[in-house]
Amino acid sequence: MGGCADFVRQSRLDRRGLLAAGGLGLLGLGLPRLVAAQQPAPARPLPCGFGRAKSCIFFFMWGGPSQLDTFDMKPEAPDEVRGEFQPISTSVPGLQICEHFARLAPHADKLAIVRSLHHTDPAHLSSGHLTTTGTLARVMNSDAEPPSPQDTPHIGSVVSRLRPSPASLPAFVTMPWLTSHPAAPGGQSPGQTAGWLGKRYDPLIASGDPNAADWKIPELTLTGDVTLERLDDRRRLLASIDECRALIDGAGAPSDMAEHMQKALGLLGSQQTRDAFDLAQETTETRDRYGRNIHGQCALLARRLVEHGVPLVSVNWHNDGQNFWDTHGDNFRRLKRDLIPTADQALCALLDDLAASGRLDETLIVWVGEFGRRPQITRGNAGREHWPFCYSGLLAGGGIQGGSIYGASDRIAAHPEIDPVRPQDFSATIFHALGIAPETILHNGLGRPIRVCEGTPIHALFA
Repeated sequence: MGGCADFVRQSRLDRRGLLAAGGLGLLGLGLPRLVAAQQPAPARPLPCGFGRAKSCIFFFMWGGPSQLDTFDMKPEAPDEVRGEFQPISTSVPGLQICEHFARLAPHADKLAIVRSLHHTDPAHLSSGHLTTTGTLARVMNSDAEPPSPQDTPHIGSVVSRLRPSPASLPAFVTMPWLTSHPAAPGGQSPGQTAGWLGKRYDPLIASGDPNAADWKIPELTLTGDVTLERLDDRRRLLASIDECRALIDGAGAPSDMAEHMQKALGLLGSQQTRDAFDLAQETTETRDRYGRNIHGQCALLARRLVEHGVPLVSVNWHNDGQNFWDTHGDNFRRLKRDLIPTADQALCALLDDLAASGRLDETLIVWVGEFGRRPQITRGNAGREHWPFCYSGLLAGGGIQGGSIYGASDRIAAHPEIDPVRPQDFSATIFHALGIAPETILHNGLGRPIRVCEGTPIHALFA
């Protein structure tokens, strides 16, 4: 213990150095902790599909894709509803989707299309919270309420808490940004972080454009003259400081921050982490198949991350400078030119690769927005307005029965007509596939017990 005082004297300088060395804005990493969760044991035999998925890639189509122009077309609807796109046949007899998802059509046998999603909140921010957490926002029908530490944790944060990743990898990664909307007074959408679970279960944000030649993640980049050897020295120093502090304070375990810093340093020095995020290891042909754009390369990176053991990756539709899938105006040209082709190409390449490697059955794919679009086309600008009362979502892999349709909408896709599905149920289905019962109890910072999800899994979706 003779060196303890010296270590303590150095601690202020070296902690600042650690933050500068690695750009360690890593308060958002999902840091697993051995805290007992009140996870009820599933009944035996296990429900169909329970725990089949080892990982999940969650495509959040921020802005709200039109159900009528994607996966629930109504060719017999009146002109003011139908729109200008045509349905095409798929690999599943009787199942048709939009003609501009031409790549996806042969993969329909891998998909489950839920056509009866619905809720009552037309605001981007609060309905975004509902979509990413499976729980109603603290303030409903609001684009003015920003994120809060009291928000419900993102599905990925719950997975990070209950299904931790290998020690050298983050448990929850979000890319390429945390969604926000320029027309929303609240700015960033709530429900994208760990909320009341605590910052150690926040996602690692892989920001920027992974298609750029010089792309790198600041949080995983050593700066200045810091080498891996120096980083390892500092990690040992930090461990020694925390041992001394624990002895001085009489504490029996390192602090949350100490654990977090050790995890951060481990990620910085991990070759496995560097390999997982290294798109240069993919061939030019593979990168081209996904699309040489932000969304395509994010989808490819998501595939790499789950292959390396990351439990949940959220791919948010990127900041395209044109209000994302929020097509209030010029709906058809935007979908045809900018939105559907990019999404179509990336999703098909991912399904191809996961099926070829045999990983599709253990990887759950989710594709959904926060709501749909109003059936009646807006006169004068060919747009569609917000419509939470009926919309579509996709699921694939992870034990999901491919080639299926769940639920049905009415003749103009305005309301569910058969088997309505709440976002809570959609989220419960994701948890079910990952082996997390929706009635699982976690505790917030005040010790209050809270269910991870209020929904009911859609058991009929599983093979």
